[in-house]
Amino acid sequence: MSVKSYAVILLTGALSACQQTPAPVKASLGEGWQLVWQDEFSQNDLDLTKWQHEVNCRGGGNDELQCYTARSENSFVKDGLLHIVARQEQYTGPLHNSDEVSSDAEREKQATQPFTSARLRTKNLADWRYGRFEIRAKLPAGQGAWPAIWMLPTDWRYGRWASSGEIDIMEAVNLKTLTDDKTAPAGSLETRVHGTLHYGGPAPKNVYSGSPYRFSEANNPADNFHVYALEWQQDEIRWYVDDVHYATFRHDQWYSTSQQQDGSFIENTGFAPFDQRFHLLLNFAVGGNWPANVNAKGVDFAGYPKQMLVDYVRVFQCSKNSETGIGCATKQPSAVQIKGKTNPQ
Repeated sequence: MSVKSYAVILLTGALSACQQTPAPVKASLGEGWQLVWQDEFSQNDLDLTKWQHEVNCRGGGNDELQCYTARSENSFVKDGLLHIVARQEQYTGPLHNSDEVSSDAEREKQATQPFTSARLRTKNLADWRYGRFEIRAKLPAGQGAWPAIWMLPTDWRYGRWASSGEIDIMEAVNLKTLTDDKTAPAGSLETRVHGTLHYGGPAPKNVYSGSPYRFSEANNPADNFHVYALEWQQDEIRWYVDDVHYATFRHDQWYSTSQQQDGSFIENTGFAPFDQRFHLLLNFAVGGNWPANVNAKGVDFAGYPKQMLVDYVRVFQCSKNSETGIGCATKQPSAVQIKGKTNPQ
């Protein structure tokens, strides 16, 4: 190799190192989306006609370390933002939400956790089947921090979790810790958010499928606000970050089975379980089976209180066909096509 050629390669490499990674291509918003519900958090207090608090210390079913409370120390509205605040403090409260149990004995059970936080939901205040859901938020960082924007079935028509499904619009764990993402350069910090569906049968026969979206380190979701969106129509669910369509899950890749009283299982037909009404949830969990077992592992108790900030929540329905949600899709050909799990039965 000549010296001249070597110099050209060095110069080219230096220029490449200085250049920013090209920004992902944004998809043009599909036509026909009509705004049907929103919270801009412009009032002085949380609007309890739109949101209700979950109050429990059961650890989310994932061995999480927080009690969810309705205290203003853990959730409040200020300066046009919803603040969901996790605090490191020993706290004792009810084990279950009052609407999750039927006996007084179960309602009286208590548990103690080393953190407090908040989990808000729209259940029976606002529920939807199909639509576009947009949430602009800034996320907390640190080992064990687990913010989530997601949806659960309101009526649980197909049975207990996950027969009736779960839609995760955005989850992130351990942001700004050393990433274990094998596709990222060595020494990179965690920047990924995840979109996921949970489906299949009742636990432990549940399965899940999803896809991550990796931000550049200069644009870490713990440092900046971003818009997380999901479009849900009868035969397809799509995920977006800042209008970048990054993943699609088709209906022929999911399934639902229900357990009968005799212990047998039946497979639900059509577009089950994602053909029923769901409600929104916003929460900030600490610890749990997922974050405590990846990245640096465990939970870092330092740096609290920490908060998840939400600028707005907006829900749209497809005016072209509100019964199926089909006809308003925002699509990008480069989006990942998620492969589902097959029914093992």
